Amino acid sequence: MTADREPVQLTERIAQAVAGVPGVAFLRPGLAGLLRSSVAARAAGRRVNPEECRAKSAVRVGQAGAPGTLAIEVSVVLRRGHRAVDVTREVRAAVWRTVQAGAGNRPPARITVTVTGLV
Repeated sequence: MTADREPVQLTERIAQAVAGVPGVAFLRPGLAGLLRSSVAARAAGRRVNPEECRAKSAVRVGQAGAPGTLAIEVSVVLRRGHRAVDVTREVRAAVWRTVQAGAGNRPPARITVTVTGLV
């Protein structure tokens, strides 16, 4: 895996892990995330897949303040009948397991989960 491809693959793995958490209805990106994903797909010469753009832009992986530390932001919509605090804890745990499984000695990650709605 190349260094420039690693964040993309990590984002995809995180999106899959989060989508499988009970109580998560779907991943919900903001408008800026949708545009960023769409522009990136077009720049790469690929056809834009709206579902792929939504999932990828709902998970953002970047660098935190400390060198090598990841900043991971996840936006989700929850299902009614589930306690938001429980679901967000499970989402954080799923993200943490995914990050740790992909890298042996990776520095700690700062994980932020934002609930954008209920359905």
